[in-house]
Amino acid sequence: MKKGEVWLVELPFSSGQEQEGLRPAVIFADTEIGIVAVVPLTSNLQALRFKHTCTIEKSKSNGLIADSVALIFQLRAIDSKRLKKKIGDLENKHINNLNGLIVKYLSLQ
Repeated sequence: MKKGEVWLVELPFSSGQEQEGLRPAVIFADTEIGIVAVVPLTSNLQALRFKHTCTIEKSKSNGLIADSVALIFQLRAIDSKRLKKKIGDLENKHINNLNGLIVKYLSLQ
């Protein structure tokens, strides 16, 4: 797994506001110890009203079946066993955009 890959992931049930269930997510970091940092995606474009989100248009390269919203504020580490199927690779413009937004979200700059 490498940064920018789009996978279907199984996010565990939550009693809070976190995304859950089988959904696409973007690999942000692979720790090489069985844990992967991912940014969950949603096809609900109304999620753009939240801070720390961005649009990712569907394409043949990324394998998405609908334009989606990257939920950067839901960045999380998951066990790599939750990765079910690779569906594509993000285009560089989206990877660069995510990089900048994640740096901003985590106050790294």
